[in-house]
Amino acid sequence: MCRLLGYATAGFDLSLHAILGSQAVGEYRALSQIHNDGWGASLLSNPVERAHLSDGGAPSPETGTRVYRSTLAAELDPVFDQITEEPARGALFHLRLASSNLPLILENQQPFFANGLSFIHNGDISDEQGRNIVTLQDSPVNEKVFLSTGGRSDSAMFFGAVLEYIGFGFPLDEALAQAVRELRQICPKSSYNCMVQSQDQLIVLCAAGHDETASRVIEVYNRYGRGGKVRDYRVIRYRALSDENGDPAGVVAASSGFPQDPADGWTPLKNNEMLIASNRTGRFRLRSL
Repeated sequence: MCRLLGYATAGFDLSLHAILGSQAVGEYRALSQIHNDGWGASLLSNPVERAHLSDGGAPSPETGTRVYRSTLAAELDPVFDQITEEPARGALFHLRLASSNLPLILENQQPFFANGLSFIHNGDISDEQGRNIVTLQDSPVNEKVFLSTGGRSDSAMFFGAVLEYIGFGFPLDEALAQAVRELRQICPKSSYNCMVQSQDQLIVLCAAGHDETASRVIEVYNRYGRGGKVRDYRVIRYRALSDENGDPAGVVAASSGFPQDPADGWTPLKNNEMLIASNRTGRFRLRSL
């Protein structure tokens, strides 16, 4: 049960501070007082060295991915300021509230990264009896694929399902859609809100199993005196970016929890709706799950 944030630009590098402003970044970070089970980020950048250069190992990449994960809460981690000031043409940020008491270990911190994809998820994937999907005897995901995510959680299982469908030849957006359809046969009421980033795309999915917020989440927010911020817990909103000339320059999307005023262009994704953005052109489109 986490807070998600991601953006894609029209091929140029911007920091999270440049996109949201320092106040909004600070309010997002403050959510880690509650979502205090670690945090992480994944940023895309163009390496300084020439792409495809053979140097005795793997050829140098066209796009570099920097992944940072910590078991510290973001509000306590001094690296947070540095990373949110780093320019990137696309990035994901994740604040974790561990689901179903899964352990606070680095392997379960997000973003997960495998096969050139970064993945973050907000949800507790459990069946009708409350059993987390990783504890079920019959796993819906091949064990080798699951282990390739580097994680041990329900979110890693979700990512593994996406990777399997990519292996079957589906494009990224349809692989994500197929993974949700499969997992919903086992855990129909779970939340599959997530973001996936490749070197070309940002995909944002709103796929909540139900509108109401889980009682456990309400209890946690009430404990911190922030019960008023939990009503739209499962909502994901997006805002188009523009350059100094007013031309389209990308998109930013985020879970709720910090100010996202419709007057500033923030628009909620519908449930079972997906945003697909290019981090090279900044153009994006919507599709149903």
